[in-house]
Amino acid sequence: MNLIFNIFYNYLVLPLLYAALRFAGLFNKKIRTGILGRKRVYEDLILNATSINKNKKLIWFHSSSLGEFEQAKPIIEKLKQEKNVNVLITFFSPSGYENSKKYPFADLISYIPFDTKTNAEKFIAITNPTLAVIMRYDVWPNMITSLKNKNIPIYLVDATLRSNSPRKYPLLKSFHKILFGSLSKILTVSESDANEFKSFGFDDKKVGAVGDTRFDRVYQRSLLAKSKHLIKSDILQNKKIFVAGSTWEQDEEVIFPAFLKLVSVDDNVLMIVAPHEPTLLHLEKIENEFAGKVKTIRFSHLNNYSNERIIIVDSIGILLTLYTYANVAYVGGSFKQNIHNVLEAAVYGTPVLFGPKIENSQEAMKLAEIGGGFVINNKRQAYKNFRRLFSDEKLRAKAGNISATYVQSNIGATQKILEAIYKVI
Repeated sequence: MNLIFNIFYNYLVLPLLYAALRFAGLFNKKIRTGILGRKRVYEDLILNATSINKNKKLIWFHSSSLGEFEQAKPIIEKLKQEKNVNVLITFFSPSGYENSKKYPFADLISYIPFDTKTNAEKFIAITNPTLAVIMRYDVWPNMITSLKNKNIPIYLVDATLRSNSPRKYPLLKSFHKILFGSLSKILTVSESDANEFKSFGFDDKKVGAVGDTRFDRVYQRSLLAKSKHLIKSDILQNKKIFVAGSTWEQDEEVIFPAFLKLVSVDDNVLMIVAPHEPTLLHLEKIENEFAGKVKTIRFSHLNNYSNERIIIVDSIGILLTLYTYANVAYVGGSFKQNIHNVLEAAVYGTPVLFGPKIENSQEAMKLAEIGGGFVINNKRQAYKNFRRLFSDEKLRAKAGNISATYVQSNIGATQKILEAIYKVI
């Protein structure tokens, strides 16, 4: 079976994938950047490696993109504090690589090479890692096989697996049983995820539930965010603040009419809306939506604030801090395809609203189940929840406390993962 899958993957899947990427790169700048960035992977690694101490063990962390890398950061930073090791960080996507090139806790940063057998063997020969840590899901067969052949331990951490995952379909399940079977450890975010991996025939020695480092990461970042003062206190004084974060047009079609209705009955509410993609076109569309109804102002113009009821955020990278101001928050993506990170709002003890598409987020589903989060399906439900939460202080405080307790009770995955890492390094 190993041989069959090996032939299928290397002689059919990989050539088709490479051809698809090359073709897509003709039209997509991001993909094209990733292809071009890989042309000097080995030369850059060899050159950059001359500046590191070869007597130290090298721990390799691989993330598909920026989101997975955020989950790796608590592990990497505590590891560097506690152990005298080198850290190599790799990415599949150019967004992860380009936005992390100056990460101070990494000794080497690189793209992961395209997953041919030759590339994998060459990469491992150059880097010679003591341990490979793969974040979440980005498991490449030839790289895994090459690591295993060198007897290098491989950990999959912050791992998730849904019961309806395509990886569990009959033929794919056989392939993934072989692939996951080559891993040394699979450390999952929950017991249910651990049980799904165990359904491949793995035991407790290989699979264990340790929690999700996203809780650790968002908590760390929240402590720093609280010390920042992005908005003058007199602007927010005596206001009930609604923060709508990472919104798409599909989210805005629901929450904007509901907020307009809320404004007509509550003089003290103020909305801060941070679109997921604050392009000029999107910002203008939001302004046009409220034109002649409610006064708006862009975040970059707040020095000229004159009692506007809506602040439109025209910059990126500040959402976590903006949530510190929220009495109630909405997390976007949940009317489009997948919800964004609800923990960034929940960590402050804030009730969190979101749309119906939350299957990608165990945290959103859990918050909805325990009463820290509220699912809205349409404009009517949005207004109903706005009205309840902004008029009932006791309800708002209760839901907020549930959110905060949920986040705090799930902190600690980083330490458990490090304990597992220390056993092999």
